[in-house]
Amino acid sequence: MTNKLFLIIFLSLFFTGAFAQSKHSKTTLYPSYKGLVMAGYQGWFRAEGDGTNAKRFAYGNEERSGIDMWPDVTEYEKTYPTPFKLKNGEPARFFSSHDKSTIDLHFKWMKDYGVDGVFMQRFFGNAKGRDSASLTILKNAFEVASKYGRAIAVMYDLSGLKGSGEDCSALIADWKYLVDNLKVTNQPGQKTYLHHNGKPLVTIWGVGFPDRPYNSRNIGLERLIDFLKNDPVYGGCSVMLGVPTAWRTLNADCLSDPYLHTLIKQADIVLPWTVQRYSPLLHNDMDRFRDNTIDDLNWCRQNNIDYVPCVYPGFSWHNLSRYEFPDDVKPVGSIPRQGGRFYWQMISTALTAGASMLYVAMFDEVNEGTAIFKGTDNPPVNSVTSFINMDGLPSDHYLWLTGEAAKMLRNEKPLSFKMPLRNK
Repeated sequence: MTNKLFLIIFLSLFFTGAFAQSKHSKTTLYPSYKGLVMAGYQGWFRAEGDGTNAKRFAYGNEERSGIDMWPDVTEYEKTYPTPFKLKNGEPARFFSSHDKSTIDLHFKWMKDYGVDGVFMQRFFGNAKGRDSASLTILKNAFEVASKYGRAIAVMYDLSGLKGSGEDCSALIADWKYLVDNLKVTNQPGQKTYLHHNGKPLVTIWGVGFPDRPYNSRNIGLERLIDFLKNDPVYGGCSVMLGVPTAWRTLNADCLSDPYLHTLIKQADIVLPWTVQRYSPLLHNDMDRFRDNTIDDLNWCRQNNIDYVPCVYPGFSWHNLSRYEFPDDVKPVGSIPRQGGRFYWQMISTALTAGASMLYVAMFDEVNEGTAIFKGTDNPPVNSVTSFINMDGLPSDHYLWLTGEAAKMLRNEKPLSFKMPLRNK
């Protein structure tokens, strides 16, 4: 072979990607999702004066509040005044997710209570528009995840994607940006990006839901999955799909289109969204959750796909529904927490059914009252808005329960069907 011909072949291979190198770290503290309890993390709370010039504040106002659960803010380094008043007449204060000290405290709690880590929600609009505030929050989260040795991963949420003129190519561009500029899969310090099957795990949430303006068949989902799994530089990832509860049977809360199964079979993990689908107020609803989980797991085993059940502590969407859905206003605490009993029923049922990993909805979601972080038993009071309380329990009750779930998942403690009692 002549030198000239060798050079031509070499350059051809180089520019076609044969010598391209992955930008992901080959090592991580978390090589698999199995054995972990992960939570979703919104990180979208802004406050006047936090540097974001937020026009829409997390807490709203007395007439139009967007949240149903008030955080316990006693440990935060920075908090901000709100229009709300506490029972004693003092102004109620709120945190901002944009402050690094807030993110630091949250990840410290994860370590203190044994919550393995979180999926950072990356909404379509923020990804497409490269929103600077959301990038700051993401950057801070990856830094403190390394600091506290907590697992962390990106979850793309398709919410906000329009019915036409937009597709998943924006997420491909965003993933390249996050890998190149934020070094999400190769963070400085301890490497804690969550892997599965030895590969960085990326989630695409919002596939198969009937209330979305987009059609899953024409937004480039197969191209996005192929990119994440097979691109020589930015790929080599595992993929988790967030789907409706009835994804397997293609009915109820799910589109009837079997194309969803085509997509799921290209993924590595399926995550069904169960919030509002089960309630302690319905007779034998945990039996239904158990049976669905068992059948889901069997389907996944037959198709060589892993499965993670979604558990949550309760639900409340009263304040937001008052003006978003005036014809269907939700009562306060429509899915009651019952002091943690409902949460523990979901956890123990999922583990009994054979779950090897759990997804908790959510770490900080006070809008829908599903947060497991520290909440207050002394929320603001007024004649218009109403908030759930902690049923007289300590503010860290749900963090503690989540840590207990992680121990039982890993067989570090025997599984208890009765909610564990805390030594005082």
